[in-house]
Amino acid sequence: MTNDTHETQRFHAEYKVIGGKLVVADVETDGKTITEVKISGDFFLEPEEAYFDLAPALVGASVTADNANLRQRLDTALAGYGSELAMHGFSTSDIATVVRRALGSAANFTDFDWQVIRGEVLPTQVNVALDQVLLEEVAAGRRKPTLRFWEWDDTATVIGAFQSYVNELRPEGVEKYGVQVVRRISGGGAMFMEGGNCITYSMFVPPSLVAGLDYEESYVFLDQWVLAALKSLGVEAFYKPINDISSTGGKIGGAAQKRLRDGTLLHHATMSYDIDADKMVEVLRIGEAKISDKGVSSAKKRVDPLRSQTGEARKDIIDVMANTFADRYGANFDTFTADELDKAQALVDEKFGTEKWTHRVP
Repeated sequence: MTNDTHETQRFHAEYKVIGGKLVVADVETDGKTITEVKISGDFFLEPEEAYFDLAPALVGASVTADNANLRQRLDTALAGYGSELAMHGFSTSDIATVVRRALGSAANFTDFDWQVIRGEVLPTQVNVALDQVLLEEVAAGRRKPTLRFWEWDDTATVIGAFQSYVNELRPEGVEKYGVQVVRRISGGGAMFMEGGNCITYSMFVPPSLVAGLDYEESYVFLDQWVLAALKSLGVEAFYKPINDISSTGGKIGGAAQKRLRDGTLLHHATMSYDIDADKMVEVLRIGEAKISDKGVSSAKKRVDPLRSQTGEARKDIIDVMANTFADRYGANFDTFTADELDKAQALVDEKFGTEKWTHRVP
């Protein structure tokens, strides 16, 4: 953003529509309303005259207007074209999104010096604690934006921040299999995690990267590299709102988020590699309902979408994911610092390993 002597504020943003085209917005404001705007990109729009109605529709809108308001302005301006209107590779909602990202001074992935951590094998409690530590480190500017892959060899269930302990877990199964139950800081559902049975990663994201994106949009936006990596492995993966990663072969996994007050974001996902479904439903009460809902018999011994759909070893899949991210965004490979690991262990002792935190929702 730059300012001139007339207090005109200028903004620019680019937005690659998921599965579509690039939409670019150059916006000028007087600090309160949009005074001028140019929409461009490699999209297709018919009739051609409709293009020249896009910018005037947005002039006069408040700089705080949300997606719905901007989209309504555009839809009203284009309504007269009726069935003649054809928008290919983008929509009025996408235009509204790129304008909001411009006004929010949104950044792109390549604007940051990303770090990728492959990670050493750590207890699940430490892995969960590291999510809080690294989120706070990125927010404080002590760590660059980071993607890290979890590694663990214990048997654990990680439950969401707001899930009920007694409603989610079967005590007899927890005891039988020696399951370590850990509550994480993000919402979402429970994850049954044995060493090697799934792939989990966490991203620690500056606020400007998701500026102008609503909650649902941010999930799809942040995981485009994952979908690309899976496609290179022969898996046609896509998002099912709000936070499920699925494919033509069925559900693969799910994502969850936690935002600090300053907007710094933890985005993480777990994808099934080779899960013992029978054991899972002995541990998780919700397991039966989820499996039934996805059309998978509870008698099935394995839930293995990534193993069966790719035919690849877990490590090789993670290699492809990590390299896809690094190649796309120019990331460097990194490790945890001793201080970060010390802070994580302290959090295990003070929080994540305590009955008070684990049972905070009884």
